[in-house]
Amino acid sequence: MAPTPVQQQRRDRVEGLIGLAAPFLDLMLAAGDRFSRLVSPDDDYTPIRPPSEAFELERERAASAPPRRLDD
Repeated sequence: MAPTPVQQQRRDRVEGLIGLAAPFLDLMLAAGDRFSRLVSPDDDYTPIRPPSEAFELERERAASAPPRRLDD
């Protein structure tokens, strides 16, 4: 279904505002990236869970699956 003239006008306004804000947002992202590198130059990755507690999807599926009937 085609948008109504009011919807088209509103979409054009929002896209225009996004277009105006995009360079500023790009600058903020670049500045934040540089700042984070200055504050913490050694980027040690810390996993959320230790590998021994890794979530295993297949194991969870098997545990939560209903029991299979023999006549299937």
